[in-house]
Amino acid sequence: MAPSPYTVSDVMTHTAVAVGRDASYKEIVELMQQWKVSAVPVLEGEGRVIGVVSEADLLWKEEFRQDGPPLRGQAEDASKADAVLAADLMSSPAVTVHPDATLAEAARIMARKRVKRLPVVNGLGMLEGVVSRGDLLKVFLRPDSEIGEEIRSVVLAELSLAGRVEFTVLDGVVTVLGPLGNRSQVPLLAQAIRAVEGVVDVRMDLVPENP
Repeated sequence: MAPSPYTVSDVMTHTAVAVGRDASYKEIVELMQQWKVSAVPVLEGEGRVIGVVSEADLLWKEEFRQDGPPLRGQAEDASKADAVLAADLMSSPAVTVHPDATLAEAARIMARKRVKRLPVVNGLGMLEGVVSRGDLLKVFLRPDSEIGEEIRSVVLAELSLAGRVEFTVLDGVVTVLGPLGNRSQVPLLAQAIRAVEGVVDVRMDLVPENP
């Protein structure tokens, strides 16, 4: 059995700060300050996510405060500078993620879309929580002992290497020690260990097995 990757539901914040489409500019700023968040989902109806208002959306008001008419291609940004309600400030459609997505998938979405937080929605688009960059880093707080136990009981067992190689875990860095007869297993072992949540790096300190 391969290691089960952590999913967004394992690390997300279940109590999410959100606003309705009629929330005012000042109300949104106050909520962000109060809850120390950089973006809030905008909800409609019973909790369906229709957009997100971020600090970047709000800052256009300051950006255009003393500027003249918007330049070509800045019309949308200028409209946000004039907006006072969430419905006009938000970026829509919202960039979201499902709770069963892996942390790697969530990280790729954040990087590709250049966002710091993602609303977590179910199959109907209803808000279930929010996951941030900081949440994705929580796996690196796993104790070394817990990481080691998963490597021993899952990775080595699946590769039939239990008792044949030794390893240490220090601050999330795994060092594999000892002889390994089948050298073709080295990349497989390294890849399997790297897939364990919380592993920072893998170092192979192997020697040829005695004939």
